[in-house]
Amino acid sequence: MRKFINLEAIAAPLPLDNIDTDKILPGEFLKTVSRAGLGGALFARMRYRDDGIENPAFILNQEPWRKAGILVAGHNFGCGSSREHAPWALIDFGISAIIAKSFADIFYNNCFKNGILPIVLDPEDHDLLLVLVGSSATALAKIDLVLQRIECALGHVFTFDIDAGRKAALLEGRDEIGETLHHWEQIEAWRRRNSVGEPIPAIALRGRLAR
Repeated sequence: MRKFINLEAIAAPLPLDNIDTDKILPGEFLKTVSRAGLGGALFARMRYRDDGIENPAFILNQEPWRKAGILVAGHNFGCGSSREHAPWALIDFGISAIIAKSFADIFYNNCFKNGILPIVLDPEDHDLLLVLVGSSATALAKIDLVLQRIECALGHVFTFDIDAGRKAALLEGRDEIGETLHHWEQIEAWRRRNSVGEPIPAIALRGRLAR
């Protein structure tokens, strides 16, 4: 998984609530197991008209937002089914961070698994950010994950919270497999200890029983 440390990109405003995963990537595009090319189908029902031509009213079909690397959405982004193809499509399009008032839990978790930074902002900060990125003159934003801050035009700075473990995983580019390998020495020690019948220490046993 790629590392996320900082990002400077155009931010596209999509101030809609309850954007579900079917809107992010419609079901007819779920047959593939490849991530490549899914960006072309991102928000397909909003992005294209029935004849397949781009809908000029949709934000990602307008300059400078058609090159957006950040998406600013509303409440409950990513609700609906738990399709991992949705974050795949966002990544393939070029979206590396999503800023919203809230996220659906499964989608939020899937973002971290795929190297996307999901940021929850307070409503007041979020509303101001939408105004700023809604103008082509002030659409550029900078995200610093180390400092947990978003820098925008006109000197506006917004801070955000993130779980320390998830932050570290993004900074190191470590997915769930990488997280397992990160603990390989402890896993191997546990395997050797149990393969020869060595008693499990009481503290470890308590932890296993607690799970």
